[in-house]
Amino acid sequence: MHISFAEHGRRRRNLMDDMALGSVALVPGASNCPRNRDVDYPFRQDSDFWYLTGFAEPDALLVLAPGREEAEAILFCQEREEKHELYNGERLGPGRAAEALGLDAAFPLAKLDEQLPKLLNAAETIYAPLGERPEFSRRLLVWLADSAVARRKREAVPLGQLVALGNLLAERRLIKSETEQRLMGQAAQISAAAQLRAMARCRPGLNETQLEAELIAAFMESGARAGAYPSIVGGGANACVLHYMANDAPLRQGDLVLIDAGCEWQHYAADITRTFPVNGRFSDHQRALYEIVLEAQKRAIAACRPGADCDAPHQAAVRVIVEGLVSLGLLSGTVEESMERQDYKDFFPHQTSHWLGLDVHDVGTYRVGKQWRTLRPGMALTIEPGIYVQPSNAKAPAKWRGMGIRIEDDLLIGEDGPQVLTGGAPKEIADVEAAMNGG
Repeated sequence: MHISFAEHGRRRRNLMDDMALGSVALVPGASNCPRNRDVDYPFRQDSDFWYLTGFAEPDALLVLAPGREEAEAILFCQEREEKHELYNGERLGPGRAAEALGLDAAFPLAKLDEQLPKLLNAAETIYAPLGERPEFSRRLLVWLADSAVARRKREAVPLGQLVALGNLLAERRLIKSETEQRLMGQAAQISAAAQLRAMARCRPGLNETQLEAELIAAFMESGARAGAYPSIVGGGANACVLHYMANDAPLRQGDLVLIDAGCEWQHYAADITRTFPVNGRFSDHQRALYEIVLEAQKRAIAACRPGADCDAPHQAAVRVIVEGLVSLGLLSGTVEESMERQDYKDFFPHQTSHWLGLDVHDVGTYRVGKQWRTLRPGMALTIEPGIYVQPSNAKAPAKWRGMGIRIEDDLLIGEDGPQVLTGGAPKEIADVEAAMNGG
């Protein structure tokens, strides 16, 4: 199962329908990124470019010119080269790209500086990434300058506006097609199975690295080449570091371990977090804090209904967490007083949700003007409340310090309510303990 080139074509058509008359859009692909001398990081295509083309080679540019008679969808890409293909594999090349990808035309990348100003000269509006890609931005300034000179020479209408392309694309990417939903479901299933594998493997004396290895093995054995982001495996107080990535500390008896990890499947991300006891049994204090987070997540998931605003899950989670922290004595005063003071942020400093898709923190605004965006069928998001009692939190009794708990699932908004994609990873206390103890 994959996104067909026909679907990529429909996406281009939809974007061109959104563009102003007499406009051109420039969509650059990604470049190889150096890791160290003579070695690059594994190549991953730019998400916007992939969304519109499905083309996996670096250093390419898509040009969309709706209404242009000669060609509306044009690709500039690298030519085939025998020596390069010997070392790095076959390229599609401009000679084959247009037919293979369903585009109108394709040209060698070497012709870009010569050809592109001609395409821009007639455009009243140009859509392009602005401020996101420094090297592309520098080249864009040169192309615009060349185009401006050509316009003056022929007394043409000057360029009217330069518009950020991301806004148009984000609106389209925010609603997932049926194929996208199936791919995200597959990414979620693989990631849930990886969490289950790590639970079964976990025991005191292992290192965080060894649990990370279980995740990577589960991803790759299922056909996912990589994680959607660097995995977080934080034992004990490391779980209180929200983006902890060292993953190199020993797992100790009596601690919890937090794993935030998701694979990328056909370019679509999963993002799932589970927290469980290293020794397979929750202590009374761990159980008390964990149950608050779990209830907060359940309430937040229930709030993810079509027509609700996208902040509703966060507000639902916050109230449960504040109620729980007040009941344990970790927050003083009443629930309403604590919510007004927002002192719960010492324990729950982040939002409950983010969009999910081709990027793990996917594109799309959360507000339209001053109003929260309304949840609609086809949207995908995470639900991930947490409680973190920092080791340095002198206001908290010592028995709570250094404990970090987060529970995260991936959701699709359906016509009738939320669909949890990552349900294959246990999160009820009894189910977690059973998974860790061969039950």
